[in-house]
Amino acid sequence: MPSDSSVPEFWDTRFRGGVTPWDAGGTPYRLQQWLRRPRQRLRVLVPGAGSGYELRLFAEHGHEVVAIDFSDAAIEAARRHGHAVVKADFFRYAESGFDLVYERAFLCALPRRLWRDWALRVAELVRPGGELAGFFYLDRNERGPPYGTSRDELERLRSDAFALVEDLDIAPEQSLAVFRDKEIWQVWRRRL
Repeated sequence: MPSDSSVPEFWDTRFRGGVTPWDAGGTPYRLQQWLRRPRQRLRVLVPGAGSGYELRLFAEHGHEVVAIDFSDAAIEAARRHGHAVVKADFFRYAESGFDLVYERAFLCALPRRLWRDWALRVAELVRPGGELAGFFYLDRNERGPPYGTSRDELERLRSDAFALVEDLDIAPEQSLAVFRDKEIWQVWRRRL
């Protein structure tokens, strides 16, 4: 099995082998709650979309959703569930100006050497006043994926580009086993 999670073959092998403990088979309760709040129509980017369960939920709330993944097997899985995912590399994706980038098991799937690049890229993709919203995995695990982080490290990743506007612990029963007791929900707003 490929051991570098920054290459598509790593994910192709896992999806095709059914080794997907991060796949919830549905949408997280916290995201469902967050999307119930009244808001204008958003242009949403879902990087590392995997099976793409959240795509339908965003669309049902009237949002325009663009989902990307660089793994052929992940895209195949999304299509089996009726979700459209575009083959693209997050770090090279040409579009920008999104109102929202949704984070679910994408950052923790990346090797830590790419985290600063991830933060810079998110800042490029989100329009001023837009948001990054999603789940983060708090752990000291450096042998991922999933690679763990801390609230302090997330603060450093936000740097001057984002302000933290929401920070909630996720109840254990709302997490998958792989993330249980170590998952938080945060919303970052892009500074103007």
